[in-house]
Amino acid sequence: MSDLLLSAQHLTKRFGGLAAVNDVSVDLFRDRIHAVIGPNGAGKSTLTNLLSGDLPPTSGQIRLNGQETAGQAPESISRMGLGRSYQKTNIFLPFTVWDNVRLAAQSRERHWPWNPLHWFSAADRMERVNQRCERAIELAGLTHRARTVAATISHGEQRQLEIAMTLATEPTVLLLDEPLAGMGQAEAESMVALLQRLKKDHAVMLVEHDMDAVFALADQLTVMVNGQVIASGTPEQVRSDPLVQAAYLGEEH
Repeated sequence: MSDLLLSAQHLTKRFGGLAAVNDVSVDLFRDRIHAVIGPNGAGKSTLTNLLSGDLPPTSGQIRLNGQETAGQAPESISRMGLGRSYQKTNIFLPFTVWDNVRLAAQSRERHWPWNPLHWFSAADRMERVNQRCERAIELAGLTHRARTVAATISHGEQRQLEIAMTLATEPTVLLLDEPLAGMGQAEAESMVALLQRLKKDHAVMLVEHDMDAVFALADQLTVMVNGQVIASGTPEQVRSDPLVQAAYLGEEH
């Protein structure tokens, strides 16, 4: 049985009188991709922000690798094993692919840079960081681009780079917000293959509008409308749910 790595129970987030997320529960398991879908304004991004710590919940509980994350800052939750990508690609364009990923890997070196003995050490001599960086780049399929400036690689490769930076922090849970947005067919196929590789060692929550990719990738689906879950189950169960067809899928086909 797959390991339960993140469990969110009865999450609610209110902004004044508006409940952007209303009593939502979701469990994320290693070796499974859990897709969250729904129309614009359904609460998907707010849910992601609650799980990552970018927003505090009004009520509800979140446990990550057995630890309660309530009240923790996003950087603390990241160190507990959560990695996240954003809708807008978030990389350092003037840097090479390697340097982008190495910066992310260095963030996990607890002794650096606070130990003065390391202030004058060359970053490329930090063997553990380099190994972590190399593994992340290889897993993301960017080894052939390692020394290329990030601004010159394709949009799809930039999205892969952002995931590589996340992987360099050695997360167990990945929250991926529209990783296929703006991609052509070839790039999308490459990203789908990457996500299939990632699920072996991670619990993955995917927020995505590309329904073909969602149904090809997802082991579990949660459908949200107006901040609430209207259906949850396997792709087959969700596809045949009349509420889902009326509220969302029917609008797409």
